[in-house]
Amino acid sequence: MVYDEDEALAFILESLPEEMKKRIGQDEVDYVLDVMVEYLDSKGLLDEDSMEEASIDDEEMFEFISKAVKKDKMDISDEEIAIILEGEFDYGVSIGIYTTEDC
Repeated sequence: MVYDEDEALAFILESLPEEMKKRIGQDEVDYVLDVMVEYLDSKGLLDEDSMEEASIDDEEMFEFISKAVKKDKMDISDEEIAIILEGEFDYGVSIGIYTTEDC
């Protein structure tokens, strides 16, 4: 149960809808994942010493990422952010760090 950033990136890029693959590439997915990690870290949810289950406020995280995208003038829509986050969640489920009950 090890989160591999390169594997996650490849998984997400592969899972994007075909029409979205024309606009969204590695840089955009990396950006969203980096901001997601920034959010998790700001909430103390990346503490490596803790193996406890954490509850993540998906709406709050989405808003945090959406604001960062707008602030940094990234060309990523809210719908695209949601699809990228869904791909990240699916990757997490595939390696066992998230469960479908986390939905």
